[in-house]
Amino acid sequence: MIEISNIVKKYGNLYAVNNISFKVNEGEIVGFLGPNGAGKSTTMNILTGYLSATSGSAKIGGVDILSNPIEAKRMIGFLPEQPPLYLDMTVKEYLNFVYDLKHCTLNRKKHLAEICEVVKIGDVYNRIIGHLSKGYRQRVGIAQALVGNPKVLIFDEPTVGLDPKQIIEIRNLIRSLGEKHTVILSTHILPEVQAVCDRIVVINKGQLVADAPTSDIGRAVKGTHKYTAKICGDTKTVLKVLNGVDGILRAEPVTEREEGSYEYAIESDASIEVRKPLFYALCDARLPLIGLESAQANLEDVFISIIDDNKKEEN
Repeated sequence: MIEISNIVKKYGNLYAVNNISFKVNEGEIVGFLGPNGAGKSTTMNILTGYLSATSGSAKIGGVDILSNPIEAKRMIGFLPEQPPLYLDMTVKEYLNFVYDLKHCTLNRKKHLAEICEVVKIGDVYNRIIGHLSKGYRQRVGIAQALVGNPKVLIFDEPTVGLDPKQIIEIRNLIRSLGEKHTVILSTHILPEVQAVCDRIVVINKGQLVADAPTSDIGRAVKGTHKYTAKICGDTKTVLKVLNGVDGILRAEPVTEREEGSYEYAIESDASIEVRKPLFYALCDARLPLIGLESAQANLEDVFISIIDDNKKEEN
């Protein structure tokens, strides 16, 4: 549904985006992830036709966004980081304006009513946008992206500035929209991607550095295994035993789970099996091991690992 091929965007000698290529299949929700200044918004602006690329191509449903922008844009609903709202209009006036602007041919009353139901803005339909909370304004921004029922939805930092309750509501909304649309979510907020997306594409300094399903992204952290162990006994004694086990690279107490037992974060060399030696070492020291679980790397670990590896390759 979306195909970005060898996109380059230069400003003088500066590469904002440097030879990026990836595809998004129909019905996927893809997180486009990267630190601030990585080139996410530039890529999204090229994809939506707001910017031209120095070289390369961006296609929506097989249609090149620069060669045939009108046809391509009919398939796109876009929510930029700053929603394009007219604050002196009511929600009703604004959505009707967008309907006319997009030359929408769907039944006006029915279509706009369905959008309001999906994004839950029916109760503010006749209110002035400038009087709404930021959460409601964001919903109105999503509503305008849905006018015309586009096949592709592109959201650029959709939850910036929202409170925790509003963030959860917008995430749930985006997840539900993915049932009928192809979605790209551009963000630097890691939990957002993990909660919403099927696949993750990571960009850093204008270059693509990772592309994997969300469930597999933990494989980007190589070289170590992480465990969570619950052990009874004095922490100093436990740490001395843990650090003496061959293959354990790091061990530290995390929290006291119950009186006399602590939870420890353990990191070990991936090439060395430490679980049995760990068990026997604790037994010899008469320190009961009452729990041991593999701690899967979270997205924060993955993100830091990918970015750090990318910096090492540059150096």
